[in-house]
Amino acid sequence: MSQNSIVIGVDLDGVCADFYGRMRHIAAEWFEKPVDELSAEVSYGLSEWGITNQNQYDSLHRFAVTQRELFGSMEVIPGARKYLRQLSDEGYRIRIITHRLFIHYFHAAAVQQTVNWLDSHGIPYWDLCFMKEKTQVGADIYIEDSPGNVEQLRSRGFFTICFGNSTNRHIETPRAGSWREVYDMVKAFAG
Repeated sequence: MSQNSIVIGVDLDGVCADFYGRMRHIAAEWFEKPVDELSAEVSYGLSEWGITNQNQYDSLHRFAVTQRELFGSMEVIPGARKYLRQLSDEGYRIRIITHRLFIHYFHAAAVQQTVNWLDSHGIPYWDLCFMKEKTQVGADIYIEDSPGNVEQLRSRGFFTICFGNSTNRHIETPRAGSWREVYDMVKAFAG
């Protein structure tokens, strides 16, 4: 397979953008607690911060996006910009795939913050997909951190690199702890 025909499906939150780092600061404000009282090591769903159900999570998330511009204010995960640019320059097609439209009635804000964040941080991409079912996107390689998405993609036979964080320690290889490792795995797959 020529690298010029390889599509890399790249998740944003937890892979390119430091979702948990930014959300921790917003949650500290939301819960009126010092940020250091909220664990940096979290599981999917953020129960370590006292979130016990989907409604609580949705309320925090809505506040984070609409009042604190969550999707526009996250830091870049180290190496994401560098290695995505390098892969793009080498002819790989970068397809950003994110499920940021899961709470109704503020999609315009979520989309605008996403595009502004990608452009302002110099993240290269050919396609931008806002969708839950990542298996329907049509990529050759996926880079994902959500345990459920990694498992679903792999169960359908897609080569999926798990970008490691505290929410997915139980997920088997292939997994990467850095963008340099992602780059090397992509090159090995294409080799």
